[in-house]
Amino acid sequence: MARARRSGPPAAAPMGDERAVELTRRLAALLGELSLSEVEVESGDIRVRVQRAGALAPVTPGPAAADERPLVADTVSPALVTMEAPMVGTFYRASSPTADPYVQEGDVVKEGQVLCIIEAMKLMNEIESKIGGRVTRVLVENGHAVEYGQPLFLIDPQP
Repeated sequence: MARARRSGPPAAAPMGDERAVELTRRLAALLGELSLSEVEVESGDIRVRVQRAGALAPVTPGPAAADERPLVADTVSPALVTMEAPMVGTFYRASSPTADPYVQEGDVVKEGQVLCIIEAMKLMNEIESKIGGRVTRVLVENGHAVEYGQPLFLIDPQP
């Protein structure tokens, strides 16, 4: 799947919700121009990801125009804290394939609590929460590769 990432404020961006809507419109146009299936941009306290509708579901026979409409998949509240991958490796939600995940969406975590493991060069590295709060989203699938700085969890610091 093709991805484009861009950071920095868009030119002449309006404030608040209007800013997110304008950014979404610009990303949707960029999706078509560059023939991308997904684009994600973080600008200050707003992060927006736009995907083509066809990228979310299996392709079925039908009019091609329906598959090319952009779909807003994600907008992150500025109050949430993003836990990012401190290294490149493989993301694991539990200590073993049969164990329960360290955390699930909705769990309250304390600062320093283990959230996941990232395997790098055959070493298992426990990733701890940098803040206390409620896990609102797990952004990576178990067993998937992660890159340095990739968002792993969204945590609401006010449980």
